[in-house]
Amino acid sequence: MDASAIFLALVLILLFARLFGEAAAWLKVPPVMGEMLAGIVLGPSLLGWVEPNEIIQVLAEIGLILLLFEVGLDTDLSKVVQRGYTASIVAVGGFVVPFLAGFIFSYWLFDLSLLVSLFIGGTLTATSIGVTVRVLRDLKRHKSQEAQVVLGAAVLDDVFGVVLLALLYEFSIHGGISLVNASKVLLFISIFMLLAPIVAKVMAETIGHYDIRSKIPGLIPTTIVTLVLFFAWLAHVVGAPALLGGFAAGLALSRRFFLPFGAALVQSDGDFVRRIGTSMKPIIQLFTPIFFVVVGLSLNLQEVDWSSPTVLLMALLFIVVALLSKLAGAFLIKETTHFRWAVGLAMIPRAEVGLIFAELGRVSGVFDNDVYAVMIITIAATTVLPPFILKWYYGRFGHHLPEKDSHR
Repeated sequence: MDASAIFLALVLILLFARLFGEAAAWLKVPPVMGEMLAGIVLGPSLLGWVEPNEIIQVLAEIGLILLLFEVGLDTDLSKVVQRGYTASIVAVGGFVVPFLAGFIFSYWLFDLSLLVSLFIGGTLTATSIGVTVRVLRDLKRHKSQEAQVVLGAAVLDDVFGVVLLALLYEFSIHGGISLVNASKVLLFISIFMLLAPIVAKVMAETIGHYDIRSKIPGLIPTTIVTLVLFFAWLAHVVGAPALLGGFAAGLALSRRFFLPFGAALVQSDGDFVRRIGTSMKPIIQLFTPIFFVVVGLSLNLQEVDWSSPTVLLMALLFIVVALLSKLAGAFLIKETTHFRWAVGLAMIPRAEVGLIFAELGRVSGVFDNDVYAVMIITIAATTVLPPFILKWYYGRFGHHLPEKDSHR
């Protein structure tokens, strides 16, 4: 494609992403669903106006890395400490049960390969805390006891999910499962996550020092993007997906990141972190819609064999599994039934986190078009339905729940 064609493609991507995102928000649906739908409309499924070439794919990957940076930056590990035991049970149960259920049904019921089944299980483990927080905030429940448990569990889910992504990425590169390669990746990730806060802290202090002395505006966004891309490159060098670098950079700069033996060393300046978030938000909001639109562009619904009972059964079954399996962790904790239902329902939304798994499966060649379509449908259903279910649940049973978090 020549430059003018790429410009036109970006015009369509950004314009449709905004229009469909606004429409989704107006309908009380997560905007990422609107952006993904924009890609479906623009791509081969409907209009066929935009084809995701290499340049657009690179821009989408930058958007993905920046999205994971924002997830890391917003991660508050103190939530895990506040409700550590309860949040850990919810996180582990809500991670293990969907993974095993997705894997078992894929491998034994639908006779899919081991690697495809692992990717499907991984996709079902995702939790998008952004959707839940927005709903709880609308309901004035974002400071409640169940909200704090959900936030802590979602933090752990993010960490588990990124590590699982790194392992699945390694398996997809080598075309199979190797315990040696998995051990190597886990070792690299451990070293990377231990050293990242120290490197990020030094660089952040340097950035903060020169920002007040710089004669040219824009030092923070320029240097932070540089830091994120450097971490992404470093993650790729050690054999992990580049998105791990973005997550590590955001996590290391977050206000509440700590290490057991280095809390003083990596303690972040809250004001500076807020300035980073404010400076980076316009850049993140520019690039991340490109990623979600590309997810839709990459899906060709016309090539899906809708007449196949297997495809329809798979989509229906995984939607049910995705909805029910996230309740498992909540029902392992010693709380009232109403409290457990509230936590379990809040853990269901997949949204952007689920799309990241699905897209990695497609890009690595693990998912074919049919399986990719099933995963997109599953993610869409488990993103759109939970907000409405949560609002109904709180309207019907909210009076049975404690008003505030006693741990605050």
